[in-house]
Amino acid sequence: MEHLDHRKKMTIMSAVIAAMLFAALNQTIVSTALPRIVERLGGMEYYSWVFTVFMLTSSITTILVGKLSDIYGRKPFILVGIGVFVLGSLLCGLSGDIIQLIIYRGIQGLGAGMIMSTAFTVIGDLFAPRERGRWQGTMSAAFGLASVFGPTLGGYIVDNMEWRWVFWVFLPFGIVAFVMIWALFPKVPRRQGETVDYAGSLLLALTMVPALLAFSWAGTKYEWDSATIIGLLLAAAVMLGLFIAAERRASSPVLPLGLFRNSIFTVSNTASFLLGAGMFGAIMYMPWFVQGVMGTSATMSGYVTMPMTLSLVLGSAVGGAITTRTGKYKLLALAGVVIMMAGMYLLSTMGRGTSTFEAIVYMIVTGLGLGIAMPVFTLTVQNAVEQRLLGVATASSQLFRSLGGTIGVSVMSTVLANRLASRMMEKGAATGSAGLPKELPPEAAKAFEALRDPQALLDPGKLDKLREGLPADLQAVFANLVETLRDALSYALTGVFFTGGVVMAGALLLTLFLKEIPLRSARKPNASEAAPAPAGAGRRNAEQS
Repeated sequence: MEHLDHRKKMTIMSAVIAAMLFAALNQTIVSTALPRIVERLGGMEYYSWVFTVFMLTSSITTILVGKLSDIYGRKPFILVGIGVFVLGSLLCGLSGDIIQLIIYRGIQGLGAGMIMSTAFTVIGDLFAPRERGRWQGTMSAAFGLASVFGPTLGGYIVDNMEWRWVFWVFLPFGIVAFVMIWALFPKVPRRQGETVDYAGSLLLALTMVPALLAFSWAGTKYEWDSATIIGLLLAAAVMLGLFIAAERRASSPVLPLGLFRNSIFTVSNTASFLLGAGMFGAIMYMPWFVQGVMGTSATMSGYVTMPMTLSLVLGSAVGGAITTRTGKYKLLALAGVVIMMAGMYLLSTMGRGTSTFEAIVYMIVTGLGLGIAMPVFTLTVQNAVEQRLLGVATASSQLFRSLGGTIGVSVMSTVLANRLASRMMEKGAATGSAGLPKELPPEAAKAFEALRDPQALLDPGKLDKLREGLPADLQAVFANLVETLRDALSYALTGVFFTGGVVMAGALLLTLFLKEIPLRSARKPNASEAAPAPAGAGRRNAEQS
């Protein structure tokens, strides 16, 4: 579609950005609201699963749709993605417990994977590599803007309205996006001579599921050396071996293995994996610090985290413009990762005495680095492969970032739980029991029992009501236990952010080995666009240095 005139390209991009905004707004609105939603539904032990299942299902559909859209075109998948996402959002708002919410978030993830995979691939269809930097930055900036309005609105809704509106408020926007794509996005003919790799798709899914379950449960629900965790990891390893064997035989593999012999593809995707681990860890747990440690409301949490997303928007826009102007990307990638690593370190220094201003400054630094680095690695992957592999290559970049986020959140949940328990033991105050009389009235016992769960800190209003309902002689004990729990949560989150900084150091090391090749000013057609590729050509064409 690169041959289309400028006006037609702008029309198509407006429709694509509308679709992506719908998905992004519905994702980001949950970030500050989810702690309160989980507090009301119950089931903190499943908290990370609300994120994990979304990233799991979106990761699976991202890579599958990437390949399918190379064959059938982008339009049908972005339309189906919007429809599935709308359904998932509607069902999330109807959830009666945490298990239902997790299931419906999984449906949302299926739709999100389709939308995000096709949205970023369209940039490669429409624009030459050197122009893509600006548009990758624009798409990332649009997601950043959604991150500004989404969390603030989500916090306001759970503070002042029924929480279900968090999932329903943007449903009309989804219908508008669907109509725009239907009317404006051009159809393309199916690519002849390629078949769907059903075996590879199934085996890829069967590899990801046990691996992610293992990382989600290890250290929290089960010990790392337990039979369950070892069994899941062994199952993932076996499925991975079968997947590799199937891909080597497939005529049109869902993920051509030859791509991994391209050093730029491999380094970029591994760096994206680490970037996702650090990024999602910071995004998920920052509201915990602002609400649980600093004691602010969900609405205020949205205001405090807003500067991070604004700096992300700025970094994406500026980075994209620099890439388009210079045609170079390596120094920009290094700068972005270094800045984000510094931001994660600053977040790890926060504690009970951290002011709101300091927290905002640290989040601005983190967001700026993320905004600069995030679009670069998708651009490098697109620039390193042939046009016929653009969909699967772009999807792989998003897959590795999402997998990094899924595993990163799981590992950081383990860090959080272990450090929280360690701190409480160190303080010698098993929450809800220290300093209490042996006999307590039922209502008082219920109030102190609530403090066994750190999610109680996420609702300051509820804490005040519990304290006010206690006898005067127990209110001081209750307040002391709350402070002890806040201190333990602060200590635990410090470890989470420091872990994110270590992950970013790994991303920096990898980026040093990123090979830089010129960004072409115009796309060169290749033989595969003039005629169908013969069987097995996908593997041979992928081997580009």
